[in-house]
Amino acid sequence: MKQQSVLITGGGGLIGRYLTSALLSAGYKVSHLSRNTNQFGKVRVFRWDPEKKIIDPVIFDGIDYIVHLAGANIGERRWTKKRKEEIVKSRVESARLLHRIVIEKSIPLKAFISASAIGYYGSIISNKIFNEEDAPGTDFLGSTCRLWEEAADLFRQEGIRTVKIRTAVVLEKNDSALSKLMQPAKFGFLVKTGSGLQYMPWIHIIDLCNIYLKAIEDQSMNGVYNAVSPEHINHNDFVKTMAMVMNKPVFPLPVPSFILRAALGEMSEVVLKGSRVSSKKILANDYKFQYPELKEALTDIIYPKTP
Repeated sequence: MKQQSVLITGGGGLIGRYLTSALLSAGYKVSHLSRNTNQFGKVRVFRWDPEKKIIDPVIFDGIDYIVHLAGANIGERRWTKKRKEEIVKSRVESARLLHRIVIEKSIPLKAFISASAIGYYGSIISNKIFNEEDAPGTDFLGSTCRLWEEAADLFRQEGIRTVKIRTAVVLEKNDSALSKLMQPAKFGFLVKTGSGLQYMPWIHIIDLCNIYLKAIEDQSMNGVYNAVSPEHINHNDFVKTMAMVMNKPVFPLPVPSFILRAALGEMSEVVLKGSRVSSKKILANDYKFQYPELKEALTDIIYPKTP
């Protein structure tokens, strides 16, 4: 039996790096499509430029699965009109280019697995617990995720098993939203933002990678799944839990909303708003979270056990 082969777009990013290690450990052959060809361990790295439609079709020979993680970082800089176009195009046009090559070369793909985000439901504070059947939000992130998923569905329309992973805030120490929340600890305290009532759906990076592994291996997985821990927690309680784990005080005054809006513009909505998101569908698919509770997840990330 031949070694199963996975092609990852955006493999050099946060999720891609962890997922690559998990796949290699599980015995998969892994290759990356990247804008640069920096070597990544045992992984073959191929250059592509989705904007210019530059890609070598030979890359796809022998590929069993594509995991599509590529996309401009939404938190990297202010959302100007040009930046918004980059965020959308980097996700949508790249998926369309992959689809065109797979169809033109008749690649017998076993599954196409695409990243998405819980931003699909829109940046709002509400009492609703959103599930995979809910309609997309009408704001920028909601529209972006809808277009992103529609591009992935081009594969589904060709009869290829397609899975879309709506990802929550990823907990990881060095290169994530959590690492930014931890930064004030260098000054001896942690900081809350806005009302603190906004929910913060989250997932440990290990659980996220395991969900991607399951999406590859479990042929019953089709369609959309929320990659979010079962524990619902708002921003106030998230920071309190983090303060307890880090043994740091929380600064008594939160950063006011108007300051964040002035600093970040429209992007501030991602920080200031958030609702609960259901994990019931992935749990019903027999996924067992390694880190279902925030305290244990943060402890593992901040104070990792040495092997």
